[in-house]
This record gives sequence, C-alpha cells and structure tokens, in this order.
Amino acid sequence: MSKLQNAIVGGVRAAMGYVPGSWLPGGTPDPLIDKRVNLGTQQSRVDGPDKVKGAARFAAEVPMEGLLYAAFVHSTIARGRIAELDIAAAEAADGVALVMTHRNAPKMALPPPIGLTNLKAAGNNILPVMQDAEIRWNGQTVAVVLAETQEQANFAASLVLVRYEVVAARTDFEAGKANARTPDSLMIERNRLKKGDADTAFKTAATVVDAVYRTPWHSHSPMEPHAATIRWDGDRLIVHDATQMLNGTAGSLAKVFDIKETQVFVSSPFVGGGFGGKALWDHQILGAAAAKLAQRPVRLVLSRASMQRLVGGRSQTEQRVALAADRDGSLLALLHHGYSVKPAHSVTDEAFTLTSRSLYAARSFDVVQHAIDLDLLANTFMRAPGEAPGTFAVESAMDELAHELQIDPIELRRRNIGHSDPVSGAPHSQSDLMLAYDLGAKRFGWERRPSTPRSRKEGEWLVGMGCASGSFPYVRMPGMSARITIDGDGRATVASAAHEMGMGTATVQRQHAADRLGLPLDSVTVRIGDTSLPFGSFAGGSSQTASLGAAINAASTKLAGELLRLAGNDTPLAGLRANEIEFADAGLRKIGDPSRHESFASILKRAARSDISVVGESSAPLEVLKFSMHSRSAIFCELRVSEVTGEVRVDRLVGSFDCGRILNPKTAASQFRGGMIMGIGMALTEETLLDERSGRIISASIADYHIPAHLDVPDIDVLWTDIPDPRTPMGARGIGEIGIAGVAAAIANAAFNATGRRIRDLPLTPDKLL
Repeated sequence: MSKLQNAIVGGVRAAMGYVPGSWLPGGTPDPLIDKRVNLGTQQSRVDGPDKVKGAARFAAEVPMEGLLYAAFVHSTIARGRIAELDIAAAEAADGVALVMTHRNAPKMALPPPIGLTNLKAAGNNILPVMQDAEIRWNGQTVAVVLAETQEQANFAASLVLVRYEVVAARTDFEAGKANARTPDSLMIERNRLKKGDADTAFKTAATVVDAVYRTPWHSHSPMEPHAATIRWDGDRLIVHDATQMLNGTAGSLAKVFDIKETQVFVSSPFVGGGFGGKALWDHQILGAAAAKLAQRPVRLVLSRASMQRLVGGRSQTEQRVALAADRDGSLLALLHHGYSVKPAHSVTDEAFTLTSRSLYAARSFDVVQHAIDLDLLANTFMRAPGEAPGTFAVESAMDELAHELQIDPIELRRRNIGHSDPVSGAPHSQSDLMLAYDLGAKRFGWERRPSTPRSRKEGEWLVGMGCASGSFPYVRMPGMSARITIDGDGRATVASAAHEMGMGTATVQRQHAADRLGLPLDSVTVRIGDTSLPFGSFAGGSSQTASLGAAINAASTKLAGELLRLAGNDTPLAGLRANEIEFADAGLRKIGDPSRHESFASILKRAARSDISVVGESSAPLEVLKFSMHSRSAIFCELRVSEVTGEVRVDRLVGSFDCGRILNPKTAASQFRGGMIMGIGMALTEETLLDERSGRIISASIADYHIPAHLDVPDIDVLWTDIPDPRTPMGARGIGEIGIAGVAAAIANAAFNATGRRIRDLPLTPDKLL
C-alpha cells in the first residue's frame, strides 16, 4: 500500500476495531460503471463562463468595507535573534494603520500539522508565528504592515529596520548528510524495506546498473498567488482564502486563536492552482492576527518573492538506484537509497523511495531514505510528492539497464511488470500498464526510435526518443460528506465543502449526480467551496473525485430510502423495499418494471413538501485493505538537442494512462496535459536557487524561477485505457498527479538517445549537454 493508503487505513482500522485477517472485502462494482449517460461524455467546465467573464471571485477579489492591505518584512538571516527592530519610520508613513511585530502580536498557539487522519488540520510550518524574537529560517516574517493601499504598505515595509544577532545555521545539503536521520516511517509507511537477499544478487548478477540521481528544490508558482481577505465579526473569524484545505484551514485557525471551529468560516469557491502548496502557512495566520489588532478587514496577496519565502515546495533529493538483472533483463534486486530535506518543523516527507516498491517485480528489495534537518523553510507537498522525483531516478536507471542489455526499454519493462504488488503480494484491483505502453507506442511511433544513441541528426540538431513509466496510488478519504436536496420541481442540488482548483470538480460531480439520480444534466446544480457546507476533506493526493463520488453515492442511497418512506402506500412504489428500486426518469421505479415509477415532484407534492434533503458520508476506504491500487502512466518523448548550444527542444510528448474509468474526457485531458507540462519544467527549467551560505532563496521571481511558457510546450497527445476499476466509485481513480510522474525521466532518456550523454542531475540545462 502507498503512504496515503496506509495512513488512512491505519486510522480506519483503529476506528473500526479491525482485527487483521478478520475481514478483507472484495468490493462491489459500482452500477454506474455500466449505466452511464453523462459520465464519460465531453462536458465543458460549468465555472468556465464566469471565469472568462471575470465574474468568478477569487480570494483577493472579495469586496469588503474598510479594507487594509498587507505587506510583509522578511528576515535576511537563517538563524538567530532580532536584536533591534525600528518601525518608527514605517508607522509614520502615509496611509499606515498598523505595524505588527512580535512585540504587539496577539498570543497564538502553534498551528496543528496537516494530518492524513486528521482532516481538520492544515499546518505546514509547525513553528511559533510571530511570538518571539527568534529567527528560524531566511524569509521568516518579522513585521506585517497594514496600510490603506497596497503601494503604501509596500513602501512602509521597506522602511522597517532590523538588526540581528546571527547564529551559525545549517543550510548546506551536502554537509547535512552527515547528521541525517533515518525515520522509522514515511507518512506512516515503513521506511526501511528489506526483502530477499539483495546483497547476493548484486554480487552474482549478469548486469548491474548503479548510479546517483539528483533533483533540485522546486517552488510552487501557481497562476494565482497565495491570497486571503480576512475580517473579524466579533469573535467570529471570516476568511476568504486560496486554499485546497477548507476544513483543515478552519480547524487550524480555530486552534491558533483558541476559538471554536464553528466560529471560523472559510470560503474558497475558486482557486487558481494549488498543486499541494495551498494549505495553511504563516500569511493567513498573520493576516487574521493583524485584522484583530487593527479591528479592520485585511487583504493580503503574496508577491512572488514572498511566496518563495513563506510557502514551501519540493525538497532537494539525492537518490542512489541500483538494479541487478540476469541476461534476459529480469530484475534480481532493486536498491533505492537516498536523502531529502525535512526540517524538524516540517510535516512532509518527500517519499521518493515509495515509487520503487510498486512498479516492478524484483526478486529482492533494499530500500531506505534519510532526512536532512536544515534551518530552512518547511518543504511541502507538490504535485506527485515523492513519485515525481522518485520516478526520475528509477525510470532513468531502467533506461540505463535497457541500454546495457541492448533490450528495447519497453520490452525490459514488460519483462518486469508486477502482476501483483511486488512487496505485499496483494492483487491489483485493476492494472494494465503494458496496455498503456502498447497504445502509447503505437500513437507515438516508437518503432522509429533508433536503438543506437546519437545516430539521428538533422542539421545541428541531434534527435532522440525516450520513454518512462509513472505511478501514483489510489486514495479515497473517509468522512467526505455531501448533501443532496431535491426540490418541488424535481431538480437536485448537491453540496459539499469540496474544492475547485481548475480540475473540474463541480463539472464532473454534476455529471455523476445526474446519472446517479436519473436526472438530465441541466436539472443538477453543484455547490462547493465553503465550510458552511457538509464536511469535505482536502483536495490532494488525487483523492477528491473518488471521495466526493463515494459521499454522493451514500447520500443517494439514503435519499432513495427517504423518498420511498415519504411516498407511502398511495403510490406505484407501494410495498417495495429499498433494494427493489432505482433512480430513473427524475424519480424512483421498480428495478425491471418501468410501469412502477413515480417522479420526485409527484412524491413531494403528495407529501406537501417543498423539498427533501439528506447528507451522505464517504465510508472508510476498505478496498485498500485487500488490493494494491495504483494509477500508471507510459510517457513518450521526442526531442532535439543543439550540438552548438546544448539547447533542448521537446518536439512531442505522448502520455498514455491506465487510471480507471475516465469521467469527462475534456477535463481529464486538461489534467493530464497540465501534469505533463509541469514535468517539462521539472526536466528542463525549474530549479529553486538557494544561497547555502545564508539560506536565502535567490530565484524569488518568475524571471529567475523558470516555469514553461507557451513556446516551451510542444504538441502533447494524451490517451487512456479507460478500464474501470471495479472497486472504486464510478470505476474511477484520481488523475491529478499521475500526469507529471515519469515525464522528467522520459525527457532525460530521450536526451540520452539523442546525444549519448546520460544526465542524472536535473534540470537538463545546456551546460550539462555540451
């Protein structure tokens, strides 16, 4: 099982009194796998028109009377104390209403850490927030300035003078390896894995590939900067936030300010990209504290530089991968060791070694990773956390092994694919990576790939092709809730504190609810995005679609029973039990007998009711107790490398995915392409530059931190197997993160095929290829 699966299941087992071996559910296929009208069809995003017209309000666009605007002053050292803090000039500047420092900030408790079994917590940086003079990382906020305009706040912030007592800081990755910790677990998954006799296998194998791969720090750079509009209404805190953790943010802020969770309202109907980074950081806490002091609403929009200093990203990694194989390429041993950074105040493991446990059926495994504690901003989740850097290392090593053995890279994978979980032996719920490879190879034209590197040239350009696999676990969160309301006209409204970050949540769940309730698509409305709605888990781990789908399913089951009870005896449904009816034609009917049907509107009218409303909750994800459940990708790349400049130009990408049933091809294709574009950035351009002398991030703008622009993105083709997973809601698994997994490796492998140079250190910049 994956780290997320194991974390969830651990809590589920404890809550249910589960005894190992006492019950392993086989799972019942969702009837919507075969009965679909709207699911599986192309539907445009329901939020699209409002976004195009500018009518969709994001966190920094909510109007409030008397707004003050915030600017942040960041520390310039990594470790030490504030010795002197002069705010007089800032306080005297035009328009300034408040300068908040540790001297006048209200008392605040530590934010509770993000927990996979505690969905009411969202903290990333588990440190005191402006409670003392201590400096714990370079970029920590030392002052917040509130003014009547953003420009006035920014100018006044530049007038704050700070002098520090500097303490020697630990900021060097290489030096930190000497004191690295070896945690017992990675997000509750066991860290150390030893299976079989890997040592002997490496000594006796016909072929061994053994190399070290490195990936740099990556910073979150979503289209919408982190932002919030905050006010206090008496002792009630109202936060309009850009977050992917609505209830986690509300629960955390309640703990920080020692108020009841019911006193915190968080709204986030639209988020301009999340990718794991839009949880609770210091800026929301500081904004709420400053609003309390000033007794006025506060708007804060982090600058790109402030985002880099206050919002963590993907940790730097160093990974050793060794593969031992016999002459036909069968894996005898897989070793995956390495280092990532996890400061003591961070809650996120960059669990890159988990990838190597699920993809290939090696006869023996030797897997462990170590955590380096540095005086830096906490790292956090970033699209396919762990799996993105992990697949770069493992899939680069597989390509190296294929080259050594002179075996086609796809054929090598075919010979080693796991037909059950390679470590636990659990059966796959549904898995067909090789079908994805076959479909993708045909679409891509893999047969044209030259087997000899550096053998295809077009002018100054060396042309190559490469492929790689990706993997991401299926996750479904317990406790996700949804309310279904049927009104007197027979229309349905589905409501949940779920999130819309650009992936099409409301669109797909509208399709789902319409099919589930036997309604036309235009008779269903979906409300999401604030904590007044039934409880929602976070949008992360590619879990939201399946989790919310399960909640809607549970609510529909309850709704059927309530409607049947409401119908009474004077109805075509009289005498029927819940298991004898189904939703159809905007009402209920007897299964197999369309003549015994009554509409929702008719039932409600006869009962003198204007509506009926029920809440359903997603059950514990017991399917992961028995089955190994992962989505897979087969990524293909064709690129060219200039012999003159070393420039890399990706010409084509094809992504072929095996991830259950696709619910909306239009929104799914967008998700896959978005992930693949992030993979291009990971492979070629993205690198957070850290001055290890001071711990300062020096690539603190989009000018310095390079994400792919339109001209960097080639033709991207996506396709999928569309095989339903029989043990998931709607037959679907999450797709938000699988798109990036394997892309960097496919690009690096194509660069090797083009040039004959093996680059094991991302990004693939021209200097490394010349």
